[in-house]
Amino acid sequence: MFGRLRGKRERGQSAAPPSPPPVPESGERAGLGASHTEALVRRLEWTVVRRLDGLLQGDYRTLFRGFGLDLADLREYQPGDDVRHIDWNVTARLQVPHVREFQEDREVSVWFLLDLSGSIGFGSGEVTKRDLLSDFTTVMGSLLTRYGNRVGAVLYGGSHGKNDGKTKDAGAAVIPARAGRRHLLHLIDRMRATPSASPGDTQLRDLLDRARGVAQRRSVMFVVSDFISTPGWQEALGMLARRHEVVAVRLVDPLETAMPDLGLVVLQDAETGEQLFVDTHDPAFRKRFAEVAEAREAELRQGFARAGVACLTLSTYARLDLALLHFARQQHHRQNAGRAAAESAVKGAV
Repeated sequence: MFGRLRGKRERGQSAAPPSPPPVPESGERAGLGASHTEALVRRLEWTVVRRLDGLLQGDYRTLFRGFGLDLADLREYQPGDDVRHIDWNVTARLQVPHVREFQEDREVSVWFLLDLSGSIGFGSGEVTKRDLLSDFTTVMGSLLTRYGNRVGAVLYGGSHGKNDGKTKDAGAAVIPARAGRRHLLHLIDRMRATPSASPGDTQLRDLLDRARGVAQRRSVMFVVSDFISTPGWQEALGMLARRHEVVAVRLVDPLETAMPDLGLVVLQDAETGEQLFVDTHDPAFRKRFAEVAEAREAELRQGFARAGVACLTLSTYARLDLALLHFARQQHHRQNAGRAAAESAVKGAV
């Protein structure tokens, strides 16, 4: 949203900048200043992954359920069974609820759909949204590969929209889903080396369509983006969610929702390069800015709800581990509540 923000104080005003939100303490911003992929992974494993590993154990099955299911047996329904496994044909024939038992493949294919457009490089503090994207991918990749899952990525960046005849679809590089630490290091290295997308409006729909064509089997997909894009991505997200388990990971910065009083400033669009000279000292301007930001928030919430995907919001001024823990527990409670409501409906019908 903001490429550069240059302030010019009006005469007679104090030159002291407004107090920014609190900066995370040392160690909470893992990966800051790491120059090598291995060093980044080691630091994140020490500061975040080990902290999460034990705490997420109980929610692991709920959040990342295997998709390779083979029918093993049929038995009578018992309280606590998943109502989605009821075999209605057998239930109607025997007049007693029966459920299907499955042999589950615990390995999960996980894809990171990474938006590396120009707006991802913005950050009003020490941490940019791209730093946050890198940390999230590293942490989740480390957690998932510990359980033998396969991870892959689709990168929206580089020379997007340009085809020199030698590189096919250069703007949506694909890293196949594989298991192992070495593959994770390769994925992170490719992600960190990929430059921002070429100037122009972000076409998030292209990233989602590309992912739908790449993933052949049902997978877990993390769409990591700030969702600043041209319209049309909501429909593509909904189509992706019909086949896969999709989580929208939204990257935000506090300055994108509330403009402080900085006087006369020049705002530059990080993707198109367009510049705008505004007076942030004007209360009416700041009010309009907040109203537009609030309207966009409501539009995003509606888009995620229509697509049927969960949204994890990560802020450049918040701790990553706490955000992941809160999201895991929130999903766990939501699924338990939905299961209890479905069981009550089944008991009433029987």
